[in-house]
Amino acid sequence: MRASFVFSEVLTGLRRNVTMTVAMILTTMISLTLLGGGLLVVRMIDKTQAVYQEEVDVNVNLTKDISANDKECTQDTCADLRERLESDPAIEAVTFENRDQALVRFKQIFEAQPEMLKLVRADALPASFHLRLVNPDRPEVISQTYSGAVGVDSVVDESEFLERLFSAFNGVRNLTFAIALIQAVAALLLISNTVQVSAFTRRTEVNIMRLVGATRWYTQLPFLLEAVVAGLVGAVLAIGLLVAGKVWFLDTVLGGVFASGVLSPIDGLDILLVSPWLLLTSIGISAVTGYVTLRLYVRQ
Repeated sequence: MRASFVFSEVLTGLRRNVTMTVAMILTTMISLTLLGGGLLVVRMIDKTQAVYQEEVDVNVNLTKDISANDKECTQDTCADLRERLESDPAIEAVTFENRDQALVRFKQIFEAQPEMLKLVRADALPASFHLRLVNPDRPEVISQTYSGAVGVDSVVDESEFLERLFSAFNGVRNLTFAIALIQAVAALLLISNTVQVSAFTRRTEVNIMRLVGATRWYTQLPFLLEAVVAGLVGAVLAIGLLVAGKVWFLDTVLGGVFASGVLSPIDGLDILLVSPWLLLTSIGISAVTGYVTLRLYVRQ
């Protein structure tokens, strides 16, 4: 089989059906971009969960009078509570944070969102004890023990917030995958139609080739490669969009959140690890769809 002939036929087919080829490339690009975005969200969730599982705390927020008048936790009520927490066998480590320290930490977290900083005053943040538990899976033990204790305003389990946060991320991921699936169906239909149209427009020359002894595989391979080439171009464009989205959107809009450690950032390595899956998906879908279409609908 002459490779030069096959590739020339592929280029001829792509040029001859240029509008359908462009539509197929764009649809494939959108579908794979959404798929890649969903995979990147999954990686971000996994990395963030790994970080927080090691650092998740239970916060014991102190009452307003202690927060305002005992910045060093030296007065009886705060000191007694601290001693009680430090002697609790369910608690691994206790860290005291006064209002001023809480404000500094708040500013670090939201430094990229100045509108949030304007809404919070120092006296709005309580002093608190940050507790690292021996068994992080049982924060309810702390809530049951210390809720309503003298000097305690509230007990906040950070894992509850994290569950809501990751639930929201999972929702975004699922929505992205759902839209990607719809786009994938559209891409499959376009690939099938493009292969059929390409084969129909070249039916005369294909019939001549069959009459002089060419095999079915030899005559159908160019149509199959057209679908694969268009799919690969769509995959490369999708990877380019993911890189552009990271540089121009994520790093700009969420840069402060990433820097503060609230979320683990999506970096170049994540895109590099996702890219081969997009390329393989594109090749697989294009090749299988083209082959099935040729077997079912094209009889040259």
